[in-house]
Amino acid sequence: MIRKFITAAILIPLTLVILAFALANREIVTVSFDPFDAASPAFAVKMPLFILIFVLVILGVVIGGMASWMRQSKWRRAARRLDSDVRDLHAENVALRRRLAEAEPSSAVPITHARAAPPSLRLRPPAA
Repeated sequence: MIRKFITAAILIPLTLVILAFALANREIVTVSFDPFDAASPAFAVKMPLFILIFVLVILGVVIGGMASWMRQSKWRRAARRLDSDVRDLHAENVALRRRLAEAEPSSAVPITHARAAPPSLRLRPPAA
């Protein structure tokens, strides 16, 4: 409930700011990709300024997301490798527990995942 309220409290003003920005920047601009001829460029596009800015922001978000995703590849690879190791060790643990249960059928103590207390050390008192 509180999450929906916070989301609405952020998104509604943000939407109003974006709409005000779009309405204030409706002028048509020419985007040219010809650095040698400014008078009659080989390729030029005319569009409202707010569309140009929105397209560039979206493009920046996509490029930034791709760069971040590629930089994190080593962490994803390590996580996959460690997950594989955990699965292998779990399977080995289950197999060893099964072998132990078969080797000691008279044992009535169930094997649990809890760790047993370490054995206590018994030291002789020093000779006086």
